[in-house]
Amino acid sequence: MTGQFETRLGELGVTLPDAPAPAANYVPYVIVGDMVYVSGQISNNGGDLITGKLGDNMDTAEGAAAAKTCAISLLAQCKAACGGDLDRLVKVVKLVGFVNSTADFTEQPQVINGASDFMVEALGDTGRHARSAVSAASLPLGVAVEVEAIFQIK
Repeated sequence: MTGQFETRLGELGVTLPDAPAPAANYVPYVIVGDMVYVSGQISNNGGDLITGKLGDNMDTAEGAAAAKTCAISLLAQCKAACGGDLDRLVKVVKLVGFVNSTADFTEQPQVINGASDFMVEALGDTGRHARSAVSAASLPLGVAVEVEAIFQIK
């Protein structure tokens, strides 16, 4: 049986992928009590990295689309942390977004809106969260965006 959140994702044309494996010596998430801390998820499209630098060879809309892919991976990690039952998700508590951007690029919030807007579109009020959006001189593997999250689960 598909739960309410995955039904909504399906209506949006999104199927959660398998949770991506970590690329180094860390775990994809840590559960402490009813909180899940998810490691940063990098921008990718079906396993193909979305690389680039905002303010140089990517525009804000492309960055927002890359941030949305990070949000999808974050939900995949949350689902894994919930034993496959995404309906255990109570709240998206916080997102922290990193944008690979030039020194003069100032639209980091609009880029990370790609992740934030998706969380609210897919999860309704459960997806409303606190957030930070910061610039980075570079990100792992040259990706455009990386987003980490804190979720509350039951």
